[in-house]
Amino acid sequence: MNHLAVYGGAGALGRVLVNYFKERGWSVTNIDLIENKAAQFNALVQAGEGLQEQATKLDQTMETSLKGEKLKALFCVAGGWADFIKNSDLMLQQSVYSSLIAARLAARHLDNNGLLVLTGALAALNPTPGMIGYGISKAAVHHLVQDLAAPNSGLPEGAKVTAICPVTLDTPANRQGMPNADFSTWTSLEAVAKQLHGYSTGEIPLTSGKLIEILTKNGETSFNQV
Repeated sequence: MNHLAVYGGAGALGRVLVNYFKERGWSVTNIDLIENKAAQFNALVQAGEGLQEQATKLDQTMETSLKGEKLKALFCVAGGWADFIKNSDLMLQQSVYSSLIAARLAARHLDNNGLLVLTGALAALNPTPGMIGYGISKAAVHHLVQDLAAPNSGLPEGAKVTAICPVTLDTPANRQGMPNADFSTWTSLEAVAKQLHGYSTGEIPLTSGKLIEILTKNGETSFNQV
């Protein structure tokens, strides 16, 4: 059986990923602040814990749940949006810290030729003067992808790493916050899950170290490596 871990598996995208892969016969572990009962395993983190403490505890939890087996894929889809100084620390925790922990877990528990997927943002490929904390955090994730794709990064042999870079995901929270937006330009969560499943199985080619630009127009979504 193939094993998947979803960091942020109790969020909107995370829940769709858990269900999508579970329905296709994968064993799925949710890593989050709260439980996702749809997942076969849950590895819960505490908001007040430091980076090292979270990483150590999750490493031990994954060892227990995997029972000597390895992950076929690990997705880090934790994150969010926040303003500058007031919430920049939160942005770093949600996007950068979670990605660093995911990278460590991948180095220790991902199988050879496995897949690590982080979450960047298309906006962070350019200056983000109106959302500096968000842009800095996502740009750091993009850089981490390049680091992990380089030789001697610590990832298992043949493992690939990428980051999905959407514009706007079609989530209930986004619809509530932007009720008058053009939803035909928003990316469905099911489309992302289907694409990541293709990367995980090798059915869709992927170059390690590339970012995945996700664009939706008139309800049609394209995934482009940049």
